[in-house]
Amino acid sequence: MTIKNIFKRYLVSFNSKTLQHIFTDTLVIGSGVAGLSSAIHAARGGSVLVVTKSMINENCTEHAQGGIAATLNPVDSFKQHINDTLKTGHGICDDKVVRGVVREGPKRVKELIGWGAKFDRENGKLAFTKEGGHSYPRILRARGDSTGKEIEETLINVVKKNPKIRVFENTFALDLLVSKNSCNGIIAWRSHAGNTLIWARQTILASGGCGQVYRETTNPEIATADGIAMAHRARVKLQDLEFVQFHPTTLYVAGAERVLISETVRGEGGILRNKFGERFMPKYHSSAELAPRDIVSRSIIQEIRNTDFTHVYLDVRHIPKEKLSTRFPKIKKLCKSFGIDITQELIPVHPSAHYMIGGILVDQKGRTSMENLYACGEVSCTGLHGANRLGSNSLLEGLVFGYRTGHLAGKESAKKKDELLSPRFFKGPSKSHLYNELDLKDIKNSLKSIMWRNVGIERDGKYLKDTINSIKHWSKYIISNEFSSPLGWEVQNMLTASILIASSAFKRRESRGVHYRLDHLNTNDKQWKKHIIVNNNTNGFEQ
Repeated sequence: MTIKNIFKRYLVSFNSKTLQHIFTDTLVIGSGVAGLSSAIHAARGGSVLVVTKSMINENCTEHAQGGIAATLNPVDSFKQHINDTLKTGHGICDDKVVRGVVREGPKRVKELIGWGAKFDRENGKLAFTKEGGHSYPRILRARGDSTGKEIEETLINVVKKNPKIRVFENTFALDLLVSKNSCNGIIAWRSHAGNTLIWARQTILASGGCGQVYRETTNPEIATADGIAMAHRARVKLQDLEFVQFHPTTLYVAGAERVLISETVRGEGGILRNKFGERFMPKYHSSAELAPRDIVSRSIIQEIRNTDFTHVYLDVRHIPKEKLSTRFPKIKKLCKSFGIDITQELIPVHPSAHYMIGGILVDQKGRTSMENLYACGEVSCTGLHGANRLGSNSLLEGLVFGYRTGHLAGKESAKKKDELLSPRFFKGPSKSHLYNELDLKDIKNSLKSIMWRNVGIERDGKYLKDTINSIKHWSKYIISNEFSSPLGWEVQNMLTASILIASSAFKRRESRGVHYRLDHLNTNDKQWKKHIIVNNNTNGFEQ
C-alpha cells in the first residue's frame, strides 16, 4: 500500500522577513529526562534553549512510576542486564547499543544522584525491585512509586541553576527549518508571541511519544507524536514504527482517565485475577505476572475475551499494609480517590498504549539522517529496545542518550565561531476552506478509536488496511488545511504518525514482540529479522 501525496512540508505559512528571530547554539525540543539531560550537557559548549509545548514538568517522565534499570546491585551483572534486554527485544535489538547503554547506565545514574536525585534506600543502601523480563532486582525507585517525578525535579533544578540554559514554556515546535539536508532550527508558535523562528547550530529532538493516538493510554495529553510527524515532513528517516508497547495494567474505572498501575506492583507480589477471582497468568507463561509486557497484555485481553468482561483485577491484598503505604503511596491515594481500598479490595485494570519503541532513526551517538539534527528519548529509535522494551530501560536510555546527544551537540557548537545567520524562508499559504466546518475533537476521537481497535494489541491485515484507508480519507481534508492553534496541529501530527504506524504494521507480516498479527501468528526470522525504515524521500519504506 502507498501513502503518497498526503503529507505537506510545513504546517503553517510564514515569511522569515516578518517574524521574530531567536538564536541559540543548541536547541532542545522537549523537557523530559532525555531533553533536560541533553540540555545540561550541551551547555558545556555554548548557549542552550529548551522549548516545551506545555509547562516544563508536563511530560511522560513526570508521570513515570516504576523506576530506572541500572546494573548497580552487587548480585547483578552487565551480562545479565544485556541478556535480558536482548531476549525481550525478540532478535532485532542493536547489540552494540544494548551493551553500550547497559555499561554506561550506572555512570549516568550516579551522575544523577550527584545532582541531588534521592532514590529509595534500605539500611542505607540503594533499594532495588524486580519487573517483568528482569533476571535480578535492578530497578531503582524514588518516593515509592514516583521515580519519574524525582528525576524530573532533579533535572529541572540543575537546568534552572545554569545561566547558559533558557527555557521557553508553552511553545509549540511546528517544523524543522532545513537547507541542503542540514537543520537550521525550527519555526515555533509561542502562546504570547505567535509564530517565531528559532535558529540553532545544533537541534536535539526529545519531544516524547505518541500515546494519544490511542483511545486507551497512560500518556499525558501532550503525547501527540509531534516529533515523529515533524521529522517525517522534513524527510528524516524513521524506523520500527509498528512496535508500540502496551502496558498491561492501568486503572480501569468508567469515566476516569487511564492511570498507570506500575509494573513494580507485580514485581512486589501483585497477582492478576479474572472476574471469577481466578489467578490466570501461570497458564499463559512460566514467569506468570513477571512475564514480558507484551505477553501479559495479550494474556489479559484473552482472559477478558474468555470471561466476557471489560477488565481483570490486580490483587495486592496479601501484601502487608505498611509495605503498600511505603512502596505505593501514589497508587494507594489514587485508588482511594475512586473508593477503592487496595488493602481490602481488588484493583480493576486493563492494558493501555504506553510507549513508542520506534521513532526517529539515530546512530549510537544520537545523530539522525540529517546534519546538525539529533534525537533522544522516546521520540528516537536507538536500537536498544528491538521489538519490545524491557521495563524501566526507557529512563535509562533517556539519561544515556541525553548525555550522548548533548555532549556531541555542545562539542560541535563550540567548534563554530562564525556568526549564526538566518537564511531567508518563505512558505506560501495552504488551503483552509474547510476550517470552520471541521469538528477537530470528533476527528481526534475517531482516530484514537480506530487506532485502538485495529492497530492495538492484536492486529489483522484486513483491519489494518481499512484503518490506513480511513486515515488517508481524513488526511485529505485535515492535513491540507492550515490551522492557527495547537489542537489543529496536534490532530495533523496524530494523523501523520498514525498512518505511518498502521502502514508499518501492515507491512510486517509476522508476529514479533509487541507487534502481534492474528493473520501471521508466527515469527519469521528468514524474512522479517530486520527493520522497516520509513523514508519520506521515496514516499515509502526501506528494509
